[in-house]
Amino acid sequence: MAWKDLITWNKKKQHQIQPELQHPVATLHREVDRLFDDFFRGFDRFPSLPFREERLAEFSPKINVSENDKEIEVTVEVPGMDQNDVDISLREDVLTIKGEKKQEKEEKDKDYYHVERSYGSFYRSLQIPCEVDQDKVNAAFKKGVLKITLPKSTKAQENVRKIEVKGE
Repeated sequence: MAWKDLITWNKKKQHQIQPELQHPVATLHREVDRLFDDFFRGFDRFPSLPFREERLAEFSPKINVSENDKEIEVTVEVPGMDQNDVDISLREDVLTIKGEKKQEKEEKDKDYYHVERSYGSFYRSLQIPCEVDQDKVNAAFKKGVLKITLPKSTKAQENVRKIEVKGE
């Protein structure tokens, strides 16, 4: 017995098209969707094209923000960059991190010469939720990770009020 014999087929319904799918506008809509799907499906074969997700994410660094009673810590992942490529500023309650990435990879061999260049910049602004002691802000860069420590002002540390949670 073949596997096709195990599947029940309703041959009448198989050839019928639902009336709403026969409408010319619905047909046009399906064809345009198929056209765009086919068009963008091929971009994963071309690594140098800008539509790939990896290319878009390459210059958008991941940022983690954590807070405790005394400070706010911002960690930014900027692989392939060094401290001279990053600019940090703090104006009132907005922390701004800017950077520019310039990367060039060159390979030479007897039979070929290959050069890859990658350029891009990023700009991120974060609103700080409390008052910060601007004179004690510290930034450290190590192995592609930028760590910014923003100590809270004494006023911000004193304004913390514990709220009791009551059960029913």
